[in-house]
Amino acid sequence: MTVPSPKVALVTGAGSGIGRAAALALHREGYAVVLVGRRMAALEETAALAATDADRLLIVSADVSDPAGVETAFAATRERFGRLDVLFNNAGTGAPPVPL
Repeated sequence: MTVPSPKVALVTGAGSGIGRAAALALHREGYAVVLVGRRMAALEETAALAATDADRLLIVSADVSDPAGVETAFAATRERFGRLDVLFNNAGTGAPPVPL
């Protein structure tokens, strides 16, 4: 019996905040998760918080505001997992609050 491969999610901004929380939640649900962000140390902290099934994690240091960084992230995902099922595009910069 062949065990199906897990679904694959790529999370940008995975080193902190919402990106970290989303990456860890997807990992807990059985996804293989590609952790993408600019700060390698923060991505490694996120991976350490996952604590299990490190083979379902891939860390990619990339700046997704640069097209080359985006290509790097997708190429690494394709090479390691062969596909992508979910993209959680969370990277960004803060902006001041405005009334709606």
